[in-house]
Amino acid sequence: MGMYEDVFRTSLEDPERFWLRAAEGVDWEVAPSRALDSSAAPFHRWFPDGRLNVCFNAVDRHVEAGRGEQAALIYDSPVTGTRRTYTYAGLRDEVAAFAGALTGLGVGQGDRVVIYMPMVPEAAVAMLACARIGAVHSVVFGGFAPPELAVRIDDATPKVVVSASCGIEGKRVIPYKPLLDRAIELAGHKPYKQVILQRPQERAELGPDDLDWSDLVADASPADCVPVAATDPLYILYTSGTTGKPKGVVRDCGGCAVALHWSMGAVYDIGPGETMFTGSDVGWVVGHSYIVYGPLLAGATTVLYEGKPVGTPDAGQYWRVAAEHGVKTMFTAPTAFRAIRKEDPKGTLTAEYDLSGLRYLFLAGERLDPETYHWAATLLDIPVIDHWWQTETGWPIVANPVGIEAAPVKPGSPTRPLPGWDVRVLDPAGQPVPAGVDGAIVVKLPLPPGSLPTLWNDDDRYVASYLSAYDGYYLTGDSGRIDEDGYVYVMGRTDDVINVAGHRLSTGSMEEALAAHPDVAECAVIGVADALKGQVPRGFVVLKAGTDRDPKEVEAELVRLVRERIGAVASLKEVAVVAALPKTRSGKILRKTMRGIADGHDEPIPSTVDDPSVIETLRPLLHRPDRRD
Repeated sequence: MGMYEDVFRTSLEDPERFWLRAAEGVDWEVAPSRALDSSAAPFHRWFPDGRLNVCFNAVDRHVEAGRGEQAALIYDSPVTGTRRTYTYAGLRDEVAAFAGALTGLGVGQGDRVVIYMPMVPEAAVAMLACARIGAVHSVVFGGFAPPELAVRIDDATPKVVVSASCGIEGKRVIPYKPLLDRAIELAGHKPYKQVILQRPQERAELGPDDLDWSDLVADASPADCVPVAATDPLYILYTSGTTGKPKGVVRDCGGCAVALHWSMGAVYDIGPGETMFTGSDVGWVVGHSYIVYGPLLAGATTVLYEGKPVGTPDAGQYWRVAAEHGVKTMFTAPTAFRAIRKEDPKGTLTAEYDLSGLRYLFLAGERLDPETYHWAATLLDIPVIDHWWQTETGWPIVANPVGIEAAPVKPGSPTRPLPGWDVRVLDPAGQPVPAGVDGAIVVKLPLPPGSLPTLWNDDDRYVASYLSAYDGYYLTGDSGRIDEDGYVYVMGRTDDVINVAGHRLSTGSMEEALAAHPDVAECAVIGVADALKGQVPRGFVVLKAGTDRDPKEVEAELVRLVRERIGAVASLKEVAVVAALPKTRSGKILRKTMRGIADGHDEPIPSTVDDPSVIETLRPLLHRPDRRD
């Protein structure tokens, strides 16, 4: 591909030529004659006159190229003791059958399908089946509680919901059907039907609007691929918003296919026939991009793993997966490695497995602390590569592109911007800051292919959320700096979205749940640094005057309330009843100040504070280094 500097410069100076060339890596029904359409800026669209089918590119074309018997997807489930391999030909047949089943339910091009499933192969099959017929899928993480699922159903208005009878977390079987039933009860929009995959660990009782996956597929006629416009949506993926209402990130078909295919070789050094194991979930963007679409677009073998990095049954499962399946590139979150290190601090379990084929470890989803980097790099003796991106961007913004040219590693930095990403750091006035100085991390428009073109049915919120702070730039919501060598350092969020074990969660949603308690007058949730999960939420509430209850009893109720409304993924385990919350004179709660004190920083008290004594009273409660999880 050439050296990094040459490739990067070409991508910014001549994006038209660069991305049309990258587009040659996928098959088109109608090849695009141009790459970028900026006629409706700031709504930029890629490959506007191209037509393709993403499922065809991910599955069928590899069969047609004579590689139908190659492994496409390996399902590895230590929680059920199951291993299953799908060849490209076998995966095509499964996908075509389920696509035909959806078509039989009236799902067609542009219709939405919500997928609420655990980490089973059928989740990937359902995603690809939607892409096959031009439907738009929206995967919702199986750990979300009914109110969160209901909000997404109302926003996406799906014709069909696809789910399973249960999920498995460690040794616990979690029935999904009652959660789905409750969500549909709460939602204003009512789907036409629900398709339920019955799992042997717990079968669901089906109602009049429920259909059994197996029965439905048995009676279906296989569906062919439907070519769609490159600018048509492939999927909607909801990410946390600061208001508590999730934002429906849209991914378009052409840009997504081109960017992910290009990134597989350039960033992850994965090509046809090679194996990638991404330890994530299809409910998150990492699962979309690098469990399902990216590896399959590249003609590689992808591992879909149902389990945890530890406890299913031990901290050696990732090493077992890598050894058994010949993994070349592994990708997961730093949290996973902190958990593995906690259970096996000397890494002795690696001795049980042949890891000679493992070439790279990629980590993303939260900041990679230098301590975890050094531990993994020393243990594995391979490149450990931090990289940074977002649900909105769909693929990495900053990384060490080993498929182009590996750069020296600087612990604490995900390295340099990838081709296509013009990353800048600006001060509050919108002016560039000198090298090494912190500011707001932004990306100069237009964003490259594969990034979000807008939010689902909400162009105004797209502009307000991402494009309004600095004219001509996409606001990442992260702060940091770029050093004199062009290395980017991402230091943290600038908004109220926190990052728990690689999962972006809105503190606003948690505050809404706390505020719903009849005894709560006001509340604040902050993200506090945590050695294992990166951040964990902590809640603080002021009770209504006249409430005469045991604070510990109320605190326990509040923790349960958040779990019921958002799900266990929220990880809110601590809520403290306090006398008052620190505020400015205008009434704004000083969350940033609270967060800084909790993290042990010498946080300055804003001059706008209404009552400084409130902060001093809270300080011992906020900063408790002895209580870190």
